[in-house]
Amino acid sequence: MIEKLPLLFWPREQTLTTLIFHRVLPAPDPLRRGEPDAERFDALMRFVADNFSVLPLPEAVDRLQSGSLPHRACCITFDDGYADNLTIAVPILEKYRLPATVFIATGYLDGGRMFNDAVIDAIAATTKPELDLGSIGLGVHPIHSLEQKQAAIDAILSRIKLSTPELRDQQVKTILEASGCSDLPHDIMLTSQQVRDMSDRGIEIGGHTNAHTILSTLDEKRAYDEIVTGKHLLEAIIGNSLTSFAYPNGKPGRDYTERHISLVKTAGFKRAVTTGYGVARKGSDVFQLPRFTPWAANGFRRMAQLVRNAWIPANV
Repeated sequence: MIEKLPLLFWPREQTLTTLIFHRVLPAPDPLRRGEPDAERFDALMRFVADNFSVLPLPEAVDRLQSGSLPHRACCITFDDGYADNLTIAVPILEKYRLPATVFIATGYLDGGRMFNDAVIDAIAATTKPELDLGSIGLGVHPIHSLEQKQAAIDAILSRIKLSTPELRDQQVKTILEASGCSDLPHDIMLTSQQVRDMSDRGIEIGGHTNAHTILSTLDEKRAYDEIVTGKHLLEAIIGNSLTSFAYPNGKPGRDYTERHISLVKTAGFKRAVTTGYGVARKGSDVFQLPRFTPWAANGFRRMAQLVRNAWIPANV
């Protein structure tokens, strides 16, 4: 059955809804509750294709500024650079002829592993009943049940994502040692060749820094280095200029500030996305475009989430 958004409840003015994803899994994973599997992502993309005018991000932003957006304009984006973006998500996007942008943290290409995945995979694989991280100030976490593992992951990641790259690497190393799980998958992130393949298939490649460090935790020079290092590495891989950027973690006013917006502009980007809720309208700051994930599995609840989000102005 084709699900249609109710016309009467959508704003009459032009709006740009930008969707954010990270991974698309082959099967549901209870420790990655926010990540859709292939079946759910396919259903969501079918829903998006039926209800929105999906545009490439650069075109959408140009038309946002000129006031020529189509009704229910939408962009699709992915953060971080997971291999399943190419192997699972792109074929589904192509099935529905939907453009997308993938924002890549270059420090994890070619066999790397994001710090959050290291924590999740270690806790998933360990046979220990608890994880003692007291030596690095991260507490002791019971991890016998699924619920305990979920709680431990949330608590640990909320702390270490605020660390500098060097401290975070040491924290992850200690977590792996404490769990007894050092041999974790090394193929979950894109390779350089896969990035080229994705670009060749029409997916826009965007910048997401090198180490995915929250910019507000760095001094200005290091923040700029993070931004431009990732940009230059990706441009060398795909042979084209990058014009779109995503702030790591992306909460406006907390994870980045006005000075970081200035750094992104100086680096040569033309637009940037956040993780703030809402939609963009004519006059919105194109360097602080909000994004939203419709997480409900039920189609009608998903419609309600999208409609509610459409009435939230960009929170910047």
